[in-house]
Amino acid sequence: MKSSSSIVVFLSILLMTFLIFGCAHQPLPATPGAPGFLLGLLHGFIAPVTFIASLFTDYRIYQFPNTGLWYDFGFMIGISGFSGGIFKASRHK
Repeated sequence: MKSSSSIVVFLSILLMTFLIFGCAHQPLPATPGAPGFLLGLLHGFIAPVTFIASLFTDYRIYQFPNTGLWYDFGFMIGISGFSGGIFKASRHK
């Protein structure tokens, strides 16, 4: 009996979370002069330094507004390039 009530509580909390975050939205990314792939790549490379700066100043890691998927793609390539790539740990000498 206790496990079924905990499942109901968990599902209720999950439903409320989805309802609250379902209202969130972002403006359209089609903004003239918004950063694209190359700036996403650059921002990915400098993300660790920018994170440290954001702890003490008003800097942000992620550029907004951006042009959407191309910026995201460049950012992910940049951040993985800084860390040595996602397959670095799987290489054996």
